[in-house]
Amino acid sequence: MEQQQSVRDNPLAFESTGRLIAKYSVPSVIAMLVSSLYNIVDQIFIGQGVGMLGNAATNVAFPFVNICIALSLLIGIGGASNFNLNMGRGENEKAKSFAGTSISLLILSGLALSIFSLLFLKPILIAFGSTKQVFPYALTYTRITALGFPFLIATNGFCNLIRSDGSPRYSMVVMVTGAVINTCLDPLFIFGFHWGIAGGAAATVIGQIVSCVMAAVYLTRFRTMKLTKDCLKINADNLKAIVSIGIASFFNQIAMMAVQIALNNTLAYYGALSSYGSDIPLACAGVIIKVNAFVMAFAIGIAQGCQPILGFNYGAQLYGRVRDTLKKEIITVTAIFSAAFICFQLIPRQIVSIFGEGSAAYFHFAERYFRIYLFMVFINGLQPIVSNFFSSIGKAWKGIFLSLTRQILFLLPLILLLPIFLGIDGVMYAGPIADGIAAVTAFFLGRHEFIQMQKLETSQDSSETAAAVPR
Repeated sequence: MEQQQSVRDNPLAFESTGRLIAKYSVPSVIAMLVSSLYNIVDQIFIGQGVGMLGNAATNVAFPFVNICIALSLLIGIGGASNFNLNMGRGENEKAKSFAGTSISLLILSGLALSIFSLLFLKPILIAFGSTKQVFPYALTYTRITALGFPFLIATNGFCNLIRSDGSPRYSMVVMVTGAVINTCLDPLFIFGFHWGIAGGAAATVIGQIVSCVMAAVYLTRFRTMKLTKDCLKINADNLKAIVSIGIASFFNQIAMMAVQIALNNTLAYYGALSSYGSDIPLACAGVIIKVNAFVMAFAIGIAQGCQPILGFNYGAQLYGRVRDTLKKEIITVTAIFSAAFICFQLIPRQIVSIFGEGSAAYFHFAERYFRIYLFMVFINGLQPIVSNFFSSIGKAWKGIFLSLTRQILFLLPLILLLPIFLGIDGVMYAGPIADGIAAVTAFFLGRHEFIQMQKLETSQDSSETAAAVPR
């Protein structure tokens, strides 16, 4: 009874959902935008200082970032969701154990990926779609950024735990600080010291190290409970629960990586058969993917920010608050993505110009790529929001399925099949077709769960009314 009262006294259980979304999601969105700025800032300065081949090199190296984010989301969201679900149930010791297991897993996975990447870097970059001209730039860039993988994974994962502990603003400050350092060092290293693409990579790693140190310092003074060395032991049951919830977000990022690798190889192959050549499509794709990732950061940030709200209230059986939060998430994200759609259709050349100069063919391809590939961007936020919703309430398999729909089930086959009939244009048309089908799938699955929670809420109200009637 005392635990139940403690749950009801938590602001997540009674504060306005609109205020909670703003409180948790705004810092989370800023943190995600800043995280994506790491890559965009590098792309801009490298594009200005190195040129089109530099842009193509960062595009080839970008799947490594997808892997890092995938691991941080797998462990970070899985750990944070279990932390909040158990806090909502009043099981504080169990919640503490999940936080500790997550911290250890984040550190170990980052070290493992860095070592593996450095050992097999050359064949990996070739598999990622590097051409002969792009390869030296991609090799130089990734050899340095691979040293930062442990810090990137730990920082993003730690920030999920920090938000779950009720400190979304600090999580935001952690990410912003690293990005500011990266932005300041990029021009100094690339233009001032004339380090070229290596300078952009070094600036990125230094920013990641600073962010990681700040996040680690917070974990030593956790707000809701004190984390001790004992809770850092990796518990097998915790590991299974973390993976079961975080796997949806993990697959979503891995799917993005798989699609980009296929995209790079397809663009290089069919580009060579077109008037554009193989390097122009690779460079354009690098710019457009980074810009689209910046927009997607809004959806991912809002979804991650709402995770504690959804998880806690679902664990506390406050289904009306869960439904209200989900509805407001979808409305907000759709409005933001509609604004992005207008920009992509009206000013694609101006956006591409920020990332450096190029030939007339380069800009022609980039404009068409923007307008066609991202034509359905206004509904792209639905799939990550609903997928993360299922993960937050512990229904991992639905989240996993949704995370696979757009990238693996729809987009990847279309990228491989349509160019056979349409040439390089087939790559562009694959985007909006996959986006549309994925959004419809997410809508119907989310709607079904929404109705189920409505029934549970009605059942609760009926039970409470019956209990209140004098006998």
